[in-house]
Amino acid sequence: MKNSVFNQKIYSLLLDIYRWYLQTPERSLDEAYDAALKIKEIEDKHFNSNKIDFDSTMYSNSVMNYFESDLNKLLKTAKMRLTEFRASRWFLDEENQKAAQKAGIEYPSASLVLEKLNFIDQVISKYTILREKITDKAYIVNSTSLPVDSVITPTLPSKISTQDLDKKAKPKRKVDTIGILPRSIFSTLSRLQVELDPNSEQEVIQSFRQAQRRTIISIRFILLLIIIPLLTHQIAKAFVVSPFVDQFRGTEQIQIFINSEMEEEALVKLQRFEEKVNFENLISNAAPLLPKQIEIEIKNQALVIAEEFRSESSNAIKNVFADIFSVAAFIWLLVVSKSSIAVLKDFFDHIVYGLSDSAKAFIIILFTDIFVGFHSPHGWEVLLESISRHWGLPANRDFIFLFIATFPVILDTIFKYWIFRYLNRISPSAVATYRNMNE
Repeated sequence: MKNSVFNQKIYSLLLDIYRWYLQTPERSLDEAYDAALKIKEIEDKHFNSNKIDFDSTMYSNSVMNYFESDLNKLLKTAKMRLTEFRASRWFLDEENQKAAQKAGIEYPSASLVLEKLNFIDQVISKYTILREKITDKAYIVNSTSLPVDSVITPTLPSKISTQDLDKKAKPKRKVDTIGILPRSIFSTLSRLQVELDPNSEQEVIQSFRQAQRRTIISIRFILLLIIIPLLTHQIAKAFVVSPFVDQFRGTEQIQIFINSEMEEEALVKLQRFEEKVNFENLISNAAPLLPKQIEIEIKNQALVIAEEFRSESSNAIKNVFADIFSVAAFIWLLVVSKSSIAVLKDFFDHIVYGLSDSAKAFIIILFTDIFVGFHSPHGWEVLLESISRHWGLPANRDFIFLFIATFPVILDTIFKYWIFRYLNRISPSAVATYRNMNE
């Protein structure tokens, strides 16, 4: 009787899971449609049925950041649910659809599906096209080796046309760069024209707001890249991995040491304790301990050391699986935050190009001395040993020495090639300063 009731519950649970699987396309489409409706509602209420413009002066900076956060969440939801809708329709064949009809699941009509998809595309395309244009322009500006001033302070971005970008993208010959008058005169006249332009103040304010928004998004994304993997590691280790590991390892008949190094370390600790007890027994003014008493103390200490290394072995196993969850969370964050990655790249480009030549040279020398310098093998050795201990692996000295003999050399070669190939073209003065400081 109990088995039949249990089988019925299992069958009912499997049937509910199968029904949920069959309803995935409809559910995903509805969620994407709801997200698009919410975006449309924000446009109708706050932007006069126009698209959400982050350069608008109707609201303060805090309000625009609030709208931007909601828009990013809704766009991510709509795109992810559309992807889920396409994938689920690809997996659901005619047999599954017939099974859904037998189970009493009715799919929406084709006209209703097309209507929802058309509405979602109309709402999302406005922001997708805008972000692609911004990314393309940033890529063109970075790839044309523009002067540092034009990259750092784009005071008049609206006046930069596509023709100007095409002209800057074409390599200029020496004959083309030589004019009748010095270029400083034309740059001075352009600066005066900008200062006398009545719209320049508004454009400078918009440029500052864009830079401020870029900084906020970048710092927030960096914090997410650090906090989310760490939280995932701790939560997964405490609530997911630890119960399974503790259940499978048990408490009595388990292996105390998972590698030979732990065993050697435990024996050294026990030996030092035994020597300490014997030494204190010899120099103590009290009555000396009997050999049986010394043996009992050593046995108790051995149990304490065994429990300590048993816990360390379990912790190493837990770290392996918790790190897998942490890496998965980090990769997921990168996948769903493509727009934030583009903003972060632009943020770092502005910081790097804004540094002076001496600052760039200082950072390059500091980076190379830490990772590929004369004292870097000691740092790599400590790092690899810490990683091995974190995962409970024996520190293979041959592998560590081989890694130290090859990886820093490869890294140094790549870094020198980057200096020769890219930095020398972007900022030759920084390369000259680096060589002078390095000598």
